[in-house]
Parts: sequence; C-alpha cells; structure tokens
Amino acid sequence: MGVAELPKLSLRLSGGVDPRRCVDLANLAEANGFHCVWFAENAFNRGVLPAASACAAATLRVGIGIGVFNPYNRHPALMAMEIGALDELAQGRARLAIGSGIAAATERLGLSTDRPLAAVRDAITIVRAMLKGEEVNYAGRVFSAHKVKLEYKAPRPDMPLLMAARGEQALALCGKIADGLMISNMCPAEFTQAAVVAVRASARQAQRPAPAEVVQYIPCAVRLDRAEAYGLAKAAIGEMLPSFWALGQRVPSAKAALLKAAELSEADFAAAVRRLHAGEQAAQALDDRFVQAFAIAGTAEDALAQACRYGEAGASELVLTFAGRRPEVDMQYLANAARRSG
Repeated sequence: MGVAELPKLSLRLSGGVDPRRCVDLANLAEANGFHCVWFAENAFNRGVLPAASACAAATLRVGIGIGVFNPYNRHPALMAMEIGALDELAQGRARLAIGSGIAAATERLGLSTDRPLAAVRDAITIVRAMLKGEEVNYAGRVFSAHKVKLEYKAPRPDMPLLMAARGEQALALCGKIADGLMISNMCPAEFTQAAVVAVRASARQAQRPAPAEVVQYIPCAVRLDRAEAYGLAKAAIGEMLPSFWALGQRVPSAKAALLKAAELSEADFAAAVRRLHAGEQAAQALDDRFVQAFAIAGTAEDALAQACRYGEAGASELVLTFAGRRPEVDMQYLANAARRSG
C-alpha cells in the first residue's frame, strides 16, 4: 500500500472525555505518530478548551485541533481570542474548524439559528481578520465587529480556517471562503467524493485555490478478531444513527449525506432505526453494510485499506474515534500496522 493513498490519521477526543484522560491519550497519539488530536465540542458536555490546552502543554509535535467552534455559542471575536492563545501555547500547532452546529441545542439557549451559513461566513471573516492583527469593522448578517482588534499578536496570521459543511450551499460557501473542509461522522466515502468535487468547483468559480485540507471524522474499531471489531463498530454506529436519521427528517442535506451510501436504501435505514428504537442491540439491528459505509473496522490491515478508500475519495485526514474500552491498545495496533505499510 503506497503511503500516498493513506490519509493522515488523527485522534478524535471530545467533551465526553475527562480532561486528564485526554492528556494521556494525546501523549499516546503523539508517541504513535498520529497527525493531530481533534476535540469535538458538543453542547452541554465539557467545554474542550481546558483539555485542548492541557494537551498542547503536554505534547510537542501532534496538532491540537478544535472541531468545531460554533458562532452561536461563542462570538467570532472570542473564537479569535481563544484560538490565538491556544496556538501560542501549542507553538503553532493549533487548528480550527468553524461550523454552525446542532441547531436544536442552540435553540435551547434561546438563540435563533435561522441563518446558519451567514453565521459561519461572518465568523470566518471576523476570525481571519482578527488573527491577522487588523482592526475589524464588519457588519455581518448575523455577527458584527466594530473597532475590534486583538491586543496581542497572534502567532500565525495565516492560520488555516476549516469549515464544517454538508449541504450543497454550505459546500459551495466552503469552496469560496475556507481553507479546508471538515466532514462529520456518518458520511460515507461516496459523500466525501461528491463533497470534494463540489468544494473544488466552487473554489474554481471564486478563482481561488481549492481548500487544501479535507478532514473527516469516522468511528474506528480495530481488533485482531474481525468479528469483535465489527461488533464494536456496530455499537458505535448504533449510538449515532437514530439522531442522525432524526436530523435527516428535518434537514434534507443530512438525509442525502446518509443515503449516499451505495449499498444502503432509505428502507434499510428506516428499518435499522426502528429496531434500535425497539431496544434491539446494534449487533443485531445493523448488518455489515452499515460498518462498511460508516466506520473503518476489522483487523488493522482491513482498517488501513478502508482508510485508503476515503483517501481516494479526497479525504486528506481521518479523525478516528476508537470504539471500545481500550483505545490505547487499539491505537498502538493500528499505528504499528500503518508504519509497516508505509
């Protein structure tokens, strides 16, 4: 397997993980050659900055990514203040993706989420200008900044800003204004391929270079016993599928992303979700097609071959959530196999 086909492998942590445990896992990720540790911040769980900061201080080489900050609960000016400081701590290793996030959670804070694309456009515009040290005078449709300037010099005025996107309009906006695309969990490789084509076309139209980075979140289950790995992957997918399917009933682009999975029909999804809601275990409710569409799973060699499929589809980096209770062992196993294949 050529090293060119395999995307960079990174580790996903989140507000669901104790910050001290995050530090241990970040150290292990660095020791095993993982590219970056990304922190997913979900509404009402732990905020991720304490863990990200602790990991930045405890490591030397591994990237420290925030994916994503949501402008509805963190004003773009605050994003710039925080990511600049994190980048200082990490000595140029911080990374940032911005997305308008899960509307349902934002609405529980009494905030309107009716213009998510305008919100992201405003956020990227304000953050980028502030990191450059400019005084920002910008009146956006959702967020504005008047006579706003960072009072310290951000270490990287040109820090790449990634955008989380799934729908057609969001992908087009990503191509026009962002430095990279972030793709969420539960998006099959067929979606990745179509998304990359859309982003590149939009960038061409805007006469700017195509966003260099395509970073995708995906569950990972690797064990010497393939059946055991598939069981873990099904459990991970079973936890996510009902909420993603429910989102898909409200947001056409979310449903379209799921249905890009070539081997699965709308009826397959509906039946699987029904069975999960009825209390059936994921191992029974989901067949192997769900694993092949939404995880990288099996032996380490299987997982690397599947990772290459995403690389061929255009992903430059896969951010892995290790399923099961022993991520340390599984990370090491996968990293050893990647070293051998490279």
